[in-house]
Amino acid sequence: MATQHENYAPNVTVTKRASQAYNNLSLNSVFSSLKSGLEETLSIWYPAAGRLNLNPNDGKLNLWCNNEGAFLIEAVTQVKISELGDLSHYNEFFENLIYKPFFNGNFSVMPLVVAQVTKFGCGGYSVGIGTSHSLFDGPATFDFLRAWACNSAIMKEKGSHELQKPVHERDMGNCHSQKSNTIMRAAAISHLYQLIQQTKTAADHHYHQNLAKDHGRLGDRNPNYLLKTFHLSGAMVENLKKKVLGEGRNSSVSCSSFEVLTAHLWKARTKALGVTKERMVCLQFAVDTRNKMMPSLPKGFSGNAYVLASVLTRAGELEEGSHEAIIEKIKQAKNSVNSDYVNAYMEALDGPQANLPPLDELTLVSDWTRMPFHKVDFLQGDAAYASPLVAPIPQAAYFMQNPMDFGGIDVRISLTPQALDSFSHYFLMNLL
Repeated sequence: MATQHENYAPNVTVTKRASQAYNNLSLNSVFSSLKSGLEETLSIWYPAAGRLNLNPNDGKLNLWCNNEGAFLIEAVTQVKISELGDLSHYNEFFENLIYKPFFNGNFSVMPLVVAQVTKFGCGGYSVGIGTSHSLFDGPATFDFLRAWACNSAIMKEKGSHELQKPVHERDMGNCHSQKSNTIMRAAAISHLYQLIQQTKTAADHHYHQNLAKDHGRLGDRNPNYLLKTFHLSGAMVENLKKKVLGEGRNSSVSCSSFEVLTAHLWKARTKALGVTKERMVCLQFAVDTRNKMMPSLPKGFSGNAYVLASVLTRAGELEEGSHEAIIEKIKQAKNSVNSDYVNAYMEALDGPQANLPPLDELTLVSDWTRMPFHKVDFLQGDAAYASPLVAPIPQAAYFMQNPMDFGGIDVRISLTPQALDSFSHYFLMNLL
């Protein structure tokens, strides 16, 4: 879940509805079990108990394994889970389900993992978690939470699941330390620079002044943005694939659910926002580099192995082009990620960083479908839902597993009220 410090991942609230099996469990017993389980987990996942520290020699962040610990908070509310409605849809009350340490500008004292266990008036529970992007990526976060749940032993045999042993060594696969003779710029960085330069042209000055009035950062809880979740059944996704592949002449072309949904969302979002045809628009999405590196990262790698892949085109070409053509660009962007790309990407991140201006022309997609956080069994069985909170930037969309529909995908996106109806129309057009 998101915290006031933007280095935290917009992580999850794992919500458990009340059941007769654990309705009478006291908050103290649940909290004690989670606390002891977290302590045991941190003894293995020891970087999570550390802090970030600025290296005075090169100005880079170091992970300092100083055993300062993680934060775990207990809370209680009289609100019943049923009063929150459909848990897949964002509710401002969710913000109360995660501890948010105050950030005074000194990140060296900020915990890398924060968590809060909350008991509801109905007897149900939620576990809200925030983790630092500098510590974990999505798969590492998922493995860490599974280890914590397994070690907590609430109503199940402790250590009942076989877990992947984490590998904390950061240098063994770090191609950033392996200089290459190939000179390149990571497309994600180059494309983002082009978008920012586009916003700075004199001809766009008035256009972006008006945008600034209407667009705030969702991380600042700007009321001009709304979060919407679209439930896509497995049948709807397959139906979209059939329609899309029917556009082209080559019926042997195949694509993944991620590729077809990402192409479809990018087209729908760009059209709904009314981006003029001559402007450059960009799609960026996270790629796991564990098997993209030479050599591959070891199984169980516990750091952040994600980089952004990128596609850049003009809005007119995106709108008029076929889904199949966009899917092919997405595949090419995926395949472009290799050791040289990661090296260039990391070198660029070592430079000065700044907040992004509001960019309708940028669409970000994060795929959580391979990280079923609702299956992390802190209590017995699956959670009712596992939900991200507000993303640090409003351009981000999330793909998540639907706990009630195997093969279904929940798409979470943030848009202004003016654009939301148009997006819903364009997005659902080929899905129903």
